[in-house]
Amino acid sequence: MASETSVIAIAGAGSIGCYVGGCLALAGREVVFLGRGRIVEALRESGLRVSDLDGRDRRLAAQATAVTDDPAAALPDADVILVTVKSGATAEMGRLIGAHGRPDAVVVSLQNGVDNADRLRAALPGRRVLTGMVMFNVVQSADGELPFHVHRASQGEVMIDAGVDGLVDLLDVDGLAVEARADMKAVQWGKLLMNLNNALVALSDLPLARQLADRSWRVILAAEIDEALAAMKAAGIAPARITGLPPALLPKVLRLPDWLFSLLARRMLAIDPQARSSMWDDLKRGRATEIEELQGAVIRLARQTGIPTPVNERVTALVRQAEAEKRGPPGLAPGAV
Repeated sequence: MASETSVIAIAGAGSIGCYVGGCLALAGREVVFLGRGRIVEALRESGLRVSDLDGRDRRLAAQATAVTDDPAAALPDADVILVTVKSGATAEMGRLIGAHGRPDAVVVSLQNGVDNADRLRAALPGRRVLTGMVMFNVVQSADGELPFHVHRASQGEVMIDAGVDGLVDLLDVDGLAVEARADMKAVQWGKLLMNLNNALVALSDLPLARQLADRSWRVILAAEIDEALAAMKAAGIAPARITGLPPALLPKVLRLPDWLFSLLARRMLAIDPQARSSMWDDLKRGRATEIEELQGAVIRLARQTGIPTPVNERVTALVRQAEAEKRGPPGLAPGAV
């Protein structure tokens, strides 16, 4: 059971972790941020600025921000642990929670992909691990900008497994809408369909709104989604409706002419002009991406069911190439994909 006095640990103080934790702390929740490097230093020095597409722009002072790079300081007192690390760090975070977290703490995965909650469960046998999904985009300030600034650049909510009394009331605060769902696996697969665009934003080096407004890029995304839907159908997976459109209609709508798409997909295009994808940010910073958790999940499922995935495989290869070259987003044209 969770209550408004519960201690919340943000296990991974990056863009999503700082936005979620910032909203919670601004609402008076007791929050401790666990992170590393430049973000921890920035939070300690000047606090956190949290803004969003709806016009909120708030500041959490440094002295009001509990932040540490030591899991032994952040995790032992936490009633709720929100895991917001990138997928590649899930196993390590599971190990740290097992070593330092309370056995009765509720652990919630707020990560991309479809496998991270299962990985945490495997690392934390017997503990309460919930699946969650963040349905919005967050961008962070440029290196060196103070205070560290996170901005929710699209509409959406956080969805989590139902079943823990008081958890939604604890987490649902101003700027952070939270909903309990009984179909989180379907939600994960539904979100994955749109997350296939993360790689195209990274490869194009375009802001998300500009990239989605270009039919040449949308046609590639539609082909990726077609392959994913075929693999899901063969595996008996029914993805949840995420964008307001039934998943089966997504490829058709994406292929519409630009003028008609802009009329029918207003919710999809309700995006701040500065929004990018986390994969774009990873390439910009020379880090490993989550391509294996997104396109890779589609390819693995398709191989189990005999479905071909040439477009997802091509996109994966291009992202792998950009990772290896470490020159940032390559700025490809659609024809190069």
